[in-house]
Amino acid sequence: MSVISHLPPARLHALEGDRLGTYAVDLVHPLRLVFRIDQEPLPHTQDGGVDRTQVTQIMILEVEDYHGKQKR
Repeated sequence: MSVISHLPPARLHALEGDRLGTYAVDLVHPLRLVFRIDQEPLPHTQDGGVDRTQVTQIMILEVEDYHGKQKR
């Protein structure tokens, strides 16, 4: 997962609110690939965050424009 954040134009970002625990990367504007980490135990950093360098499995949940609510 840490590699994704360095690939243009992915812009890996954690989501908030009712999407807490999920992440998104940019696709063709305005679409986003939404996924969650599918790994037990969830790898953590010493400060309690997710250790993205240790993530090896994700589950793709959807591709959508969650700003405009258009699912694909």
